[in-house]
Amino acid sequence: MAESSKRKMRLVYALAAALSLQAAIAVAAGPNKPEPLLAYAARIVGDDARTRVVIDFDRQPSFSVHYIANPVRIVVDLPATAFGFKADDLGARGLFKDIRYGTMDENSARIVLMAIKPVKLAIAKVQEDEDGKGHRLVLDAERVSKEEFATLVKAQSWSDPATTPQTASAKPAPDTAKPGDFIIAVDAGHGGIDTGAIGADTKTEEKQVTLAFAKALADRLNREAGIKAFLTRSDDEFLSLAERVQIARENHAGLFISLHADTLKQKDIRGSTVYTISDKASDKLAADLADRENLSDQIAGKETVAEPPAVADILLDLTRRETQAFSISLAESVLGSFKDQISTINNPHRHAGFRVLQAPDVPSILLELGFLSNVDDEKLLLDDKWRAKVVDRLTDAVKHYRSSFVANGG
Repeated sequence: MAESSKRKMRLVYALAAALSLQAAIAVAAGPNKPEPLLAYAARIVGDDARTRVVIDFDRQPSFSVHYIANPVRIVVDLPATAFGFKADDLGARGLFKDIRYGTMDENSARIVLMAIKPVKLAIAKVQEDEDGKGHRLVLDAERVSKEEFATLVKAQSWSDPATTPQTASAKPAPDTAKPGDFIIAVDAGHGGIDTGAIGADTKTEEKQVTLAFAKALADRLNREAGIKAFLTRSDDEFLSLAERVQIARENHAGLFISLHADTLKQKDIRGSTVYTISDKASDKLAADLADRENLSDQIAGKETVAEPPAVADILLDLTRRETQAFSISLAESVLGSFKDQISTINNPHRHAGFRVLQAPDVPSILLELGFLSNVDDEKLLLDDKWRAKVVDRLTDAVKHYRSSFVANGG
């Protein structure tokens, strides 16, 4: 088959795969913003000495390259892009142990190449296709010494799109809230470049499951008098863990509920789990899950920011303790509402050091709805009736918690 014919076939496949994503981005961007780029094909070749990545676009892309240490990553920033090729086409190999790509916000996208050892791009350029109808991004990576990589990191200056001032959609203040309303932040885990877990059977991405549940839960909660719920993200957008916490606090949330649907190596484990924050994990499963969830920022190619030093303030310490007690009360309300209605794992209330639960003044839980690694759980997670049932149970739990909170003078 001629190269031009192969290219047409790839374009047809990619256009079909990316159509819904492009439409969503176009709607969000508005009529005066350009259509996103279409990355319709990709390939990777090489070994542990040199690796080449090639991505085909429907038109010429602008791009920038940056290096991040601890762990070693190459970040390639792009304008808004719909990725229409198969995930296997850009599977990790050679110098790279993991490759992620996806949207950061409505104006930008990102490719993150997680390297096994220090690397640099010897070649990073855009070439026009032979027929002049498209362009390809060519990235040639090669191994370098630790010292040379450190020099690359130190010499660069860059602005991370994920740290630029947030748009109104990224900080969705519940503007319909009235004085005295109980405000709840509903957080759809993962998003954008951070796809989260992948379904064992349907290959559904966790970020899609959590967003569907978050929207349903917020809608259901907003039907209750005196309760106003809002979403930390309402579309396929990346938010850092710190931004999720910040959004909840800036909107004076009285509760923060983060929704997830992870995977486990033990595929027979299924059921819901409620997590609260703790310096020490309740068990290995909780510790491993927290470690994975806390890698979200690294997956998106964000620089590791040192945690601020502990504040020696007795009032802050008391606030944290009180907030943790309220979080535990919320977890117990959820599990009480789930009893005999929604299946849970053994010891369904667990705790670990989840960064997304670190708001010192907002009671917070992380709810694992089920596990995408379990085929039966995966079916339920994609079932509209089961989603509605879970949302109803969660709403009852919130109402019970709120009643107890008010009764105790909160």
